[in-house]
Amino acid sequence: MTGSDSGENGAVPEGPALAHALMPLWAVSLGWEMERGRQVVISGQIRDRWWFDGRPAPFRELIVNVLVGRGAEVVGWWDPVDGLTFPVPGHRERFDALVAALPAAKEASPVDAPEPSGGWSASGTAASGDSSVSANVNRSGAAADPGEDGPPQDGTRRSTARRSAAAGLLQPRPPRRLVSLEDVTAQARRLAAQSSAATAFVFEDVDHALPVADPAAAQGYLRLRAAMTDAVPPSTPASGGRARNAMLVAVGDLDRLPGWFWQEDPRVASLQIGPPDQAERRLWLSFLRQDFRGHESATRHDVEALVGATDGMAGWELDALARTSQLRRVEICHPDRLMQAHRLNVSVDPWSQLDRAVMGQAAQTLMSSVIGQEVAVDAVAVALQAAFIGLDFGESGAARPRGSFFFVGPTGVGKTELAKAVAKLIFGDPTAYARFDMSEYQQEHAAERLAGAPPGFVGYDQGGELTRRVQERPFSVLLFDEIEKAHPAVLDKFLQILEDGRLTDGRGQTAYFSQSLIIFTSNTGTEALTGLLAAENGDGPSYDTLRRHFSRAVEEKFRAIGRPEIFGRLKPGVVVFDMLRAQHVAGITDRLLDQLAASAHERNQVEVVFDRPGVHAWITRRMAIPEQRAYGGRQIRNELELLRSTIVAHLLSQSPPPGSRIEVGVEHTGQVRVSDTPDSARGPAGTPGGRTAPLVGRVLPTPDNA
Repeated sequence: MTGSDSGENGAVPEGPALAHALMPLWAVSLGWEMERGRQVVISGQIRDRWWFDGRPAPFRELIVNVLVGRGAEVVGWWDPVDGLTFPVPGHRERFDALVAALPAAKEASPVDAPEPSGGWSASGTAASGDSSVSANVNRSGAAADPGEDGPPQDGTRRSTARRSAAAGLLQPRPPRRLVSLEDVTAQARRLAAQSSAATAFVFEDVDHALPVADPAAAQGYLRLRAAMTDAVPPSTPASGGRARNAMLVAVGDLDRLPGWFWQEDPRVASLQIGPPDQAERRLWLSFLRQDFRGHESATRHDVEALVGATDGMAGWELDALARTSQLRRVEICHPDRLMQAHRLNVSVDPWSQLDRAVMGQAAQTLMSSVIGQEVAVDAVAVALQAAFIGLDFGESGAARPRGSFFFVGPTGVGKTELAKAVAKLIFGDPTAYARFDMSEYQQEHAAERLAGAPPGFVGYDQGGELTRRVQERPFSVLLFDEIEKAHPAVLDKFLQILEDGRLTDGRGQTAYFSQSLIIFTSNTGTEALTGLLAAENGDGPSYDTLRRHFSRAVEEKFRAIGRPEIFGRLKPGVVVFDMLRAQHVAGITDRLLDQLAASAHERNQVEVVFDRPGVHAWITRRMAIPEQRAYGGRQIRNELELLRSTIVAHLLSQSPPPGSRIEVGVEHTGQVRVSDTPDSARGPAGTPGGRTAPLVGRVLPTPDNA
């Protein structure tokens, strides 16, 4: 705390602690490392806004103040854009004076001197063509006596101009500006190796000038490390004789530097700068409190709630949050609403923009797509309507997903189909949901696909599949299919999503799920369904029996893998789907037959008419077998596959013309019947068009020979 925070008689007021107002803790650690005689590679939040001496300050200003405070007479800052600059007035002049006082560099002998390139001599004059300039200048800079063929002393204007130009070549020039990393490193190395003055140089974003993928970059890193390790402590009184002349490197990501550059030498340390911690965010909000809307009436509790809600946010983001408070007219005393407005960056809640009449009829609409699952449909419809109205248990639920469900039950009863129906209800498109097949996440390392690989691993800069989707489209329906097949490490990713509504990827970017609807599907417990069906007479076990069976199976599954806390968060959203009942077989069959007929009409312009009573009678007998019914509606489609293959064979062999009409039925014996109707148009010459003999397909298995 600062001195201004003290109460009367020097008492410290009660309340949460603030970070030190002089500088962040990482800046203090930087000073300690330099006191130990180490050079430092700084990485992390170097683009962020920090503070120094009780006021906000960018990273560069903070570092410069730290170095000047430690007695640096010269602070030079290099970056790939501006080259070498001097943030403090007067430091450039001091730098030039120190460079001028350095011992002259040893010149190369004429034998070893490289041949100048580009047709220029070492003195900067042309190596070919008119050589009178170099011929008329001696080592002292005076014009040489002309020979017999030379111009007279009074000369012409041309000869006078030549002598003036030649004399100017050897006149002292102002020091040129250092731009390239190689030149700056060489000059800084010479200065840092001198104890006569305290110097400090910071090299920012060297990873852009020396990309690791370039083999030639290794030489640049070797020169830079040599400059860091060759530095000596200055003998000035302010230095104290402990810390060496500073040669610091600042990069956003430490993994963009070669590991050997900072790991192999104990005289080089690394310092990671993370986002502001709780005490630092509290200090930031004390700086910015006046910029928030409603700050006059805000209590300490309101500020503390905002401190907790801004976990992981950078200093610049806190400043932007204060601006959001004014722009969106959200007071500081409503941190959840403020954070939601800031993260989504939209003026309205997308859920509130849905059609009221459509949401009011959500149950009926979903029921038309999913047959025989009234309990599951009602549970989803209630959650959708609550999300539309915006009703929840206080503001604490505003960060969590708008709904989270765990669909469990027999296979093929409509779990995935209900997710598609929800997407169609909300977005008008049944494919407008993000589906994650969890059978692809059976290995432990596959967990990183959701949130992205950690720094240092291949592909970490691309983010995760899940976080990237939510960052791009926060208003989404997310389906995690067959969740029981995922590795337990994958399930751990969902703890934070279900509780806090957020997940941070490998790049440090956070995805927020407060506008998402999350659906898990599972077939856990299905392996015992065949036994339940065989033990029950009639239409199988009751729904209550199935609900208890599958609920217990899910809980035991999570306990077996050591993740009971996940079940605790999912338990309110567990929805058990009913098994396929006999009264629903005909309805599902009709839907599949309609899809088959529509496909034939669209691709072949042929009308397919089914003998529905005959097909219903046959498929009902087939699905009465417990082994068949255990696979649900998916088994109905498997049974109808032979009807489809017979129709395909008829279309290939008979080639009915567009506009034809064919009838398809199933005999009691299990034979498929396909024939043209009497009013069908005649086909091409030589082919029957009207009254053809029935085409009998393969014999379908019956309950007796199944």
